[in-house]
Amino acid sequence: MRPRRAATALLLLLTAAALPATAAGPARAAAAAPRPLPALFDNRAVSADARPDAADFDGAGRSLSAQDLAAAGWTPGGVLTLDGARLTLPRTAPGAPDNVVAHGQQVALRGRGEALTFLVAATGAATGGTGTVRYRDGSRSGYELTAPDWRSGPLATKAVALPHLNHATGGQSAGPARLYAVTVPLRAGREVRSVVLPTASGAAVLHVFAVAVRDTGRGRTGSWAASTAGYRAVGPWTDRTLRLVVHSGAGGPRARIRLANTFAAAPVEIAAASIAVRGTGAAARGAPVPLTFGGGHRGVRVPAGAEAFSDPAAFTVPTGTDLLVSLHLPGTVAAAPVHQEAAQLSYLSVAGGGDRTADAGGAAFPETITLWPFLTGVDVGGGPGSVVALGDSITDGVKSTAGANRRWPDVLARRLAAQHAVPRYGVLNQGISANRIVTDRYPGDGVSGDTGGVSAGHRLERDVLPQPAARTVVVFEGINDLRAGTPAADVIAGLRELAGRAHARGLRVLVASVAPCAGYPDCTPDVEARRQAVNAFVRDNGGAFDATLDFDAVLRDPHLPQRLLPAYDSGDHLHPGDAGLRALGDAVDLRALVPQGPNETP
Repeated sequence: MRPRRAATALLLLLTAAALPATAAGPARAAAAAPRPLPALFDNRAVSADARPDAADFDGAGRSLSAQDLAAAGWTPGGVLTLDGARLTLPRTAPGAPDNVVAHGQQVALRGRGEALTFLVAATGAATGGTGTVRYRDGSRSGYELTAPDWRSGPLATKAVALPHLNHATGGQSAGPARLYAVTVPLRAGREVRSVVLPTASGAAVLHVFAVAVRDTGRGRTGSWAASTAGYRAVGPWTDRTLRLVVHSGAGGPRARIRLANTFAAAPVEIAAASIAVRGTGAAARGAPVPLTFGGGHRGVRVPAGAEAFSDPAAFTVPTGTDLLVSLHLPGTVAAAPVHQEAAQLSYLSVAGGGDRTADAGGAAFPETITLWPFLTGVDVGGGPGSVVALGDSITDGVKSTAGANRRWPDVLARRLAAQHAVPRYGVLNQGISANRIVTDRYPGDGVSGDTGGVSAGHRLERDVLPQPAARTVVVFEGINDLRAGTPAADVIAGLRELAGRAHARGLRVLVASVAPCAGYPDCTPDVEARRQAVNAFVRDNGGAFDATLDFDAVLRDPHLPQRLLPAYDSGDHLHPGDAGLRALGDAVDLRALVPQGPNETP
């Protein structure tokens, strides 16, 4: 380099390093080489309540409360699992730099997986931009990252909501303030070397607190799953053990459970957990196997909005068998994230009964519950991966025989387990009664009696994309949108969006036609007309989906096609009974579930 050019470069470097990095105008990263994200932090988002002037997140003197974060279980340097990704929170004291204003900086990052997850928020308005992922083999890919605004973004997709804002001029005001986990796809099978952050457009500013490679693990298969449908009052439960009954689909070794504190405002303590094959009632067939967390810890503290996975246990899950998953809650739990429509009795010990997770007998569990709190998954080691059924009450099994496991995904799981023509995938039921594609039933925050869940669009990232080795998703929703007055065009747009996002992550997408409901009180001729419009699109979708399932044709009465066939009707004219659900499960072409990869052809 010539002396004058060298001197000019040095002057520019020093000038860039001296420029202040604020929410309104961040300095460009001077170094060309990738650096760890904490080395790039140039903004202060978190202040102590006693020193609110020590941070200025948004350029207007407002910041997040360190005390609110601690109350949510979000502690400096803590590791959070959000939508299957392990993110490390900034290891900084209140008032110190704890995030970077995205402006094209290069972040050093290593890992191999199917997605990148960013912990982000925008100030000024929702904003985003285009970034680049660089891989160790020299290739690169682009990504679009959009961060919702920290004050006005949707509660339905937030990672955490905090109740206050701190002000530099002193005092607090009511929130909520929000942070988000946003995930973007990676190229399959390639190892990440670094990530170039986007440069946000407009006056809004994009803040990045953490980033991690998410690996859902091709070495795992989902055996059972349930979606968090809402956050409702329970008990209160004090020093009790839950003994939850779930039914395995795929079998396999090295069992692992997934716990979720979705929608919560505070952490929950799980002091002990175990897994067993069910005998009769709450009794186990043999001694329950204890589960550990985080490399051998007996219990786990799950922060607000986060998940926890147990360590793989030396426990073989039999195919198609009831399991008992026991969780000891040592404190008082007055509200919990739940899957409301379990169609299954589970068990509860008496108040103050302590840790009964090791009990083989059922005498310590005199009470019953008909929902699944906290538990959202059971995985096994190995296997070909998972098929995810994303749906509403018909997928959830409403009106099926309780305790008999006659939901249509159960039927599909048994068919897959009994054959050898295609991979024997696990089937994960992510149906929620009353769920919709386009709009939220449950708002996404706070204690509520509504357990219809957030929309399918808002829960895709949590309930489908991070499932263990997810290969294919089957979408069967829409009737609740239509009954609520949603235009057919909006339902169609919602189906297109779901398919596009799933395709971007490499999943095969099947969509089912909407079943008839004439005779149900609000299934009017107008609903029927819009249903027909949606189904016309599903059947002739121009390649938006990889395959379609004509569930309408399976269930309808050929003489009155706007109604369910009487033999399949549960009696309310909306939900199929056991026979109708069996017909749906039997109607799925197993070969249509198989992705068209080099080693997987139908």
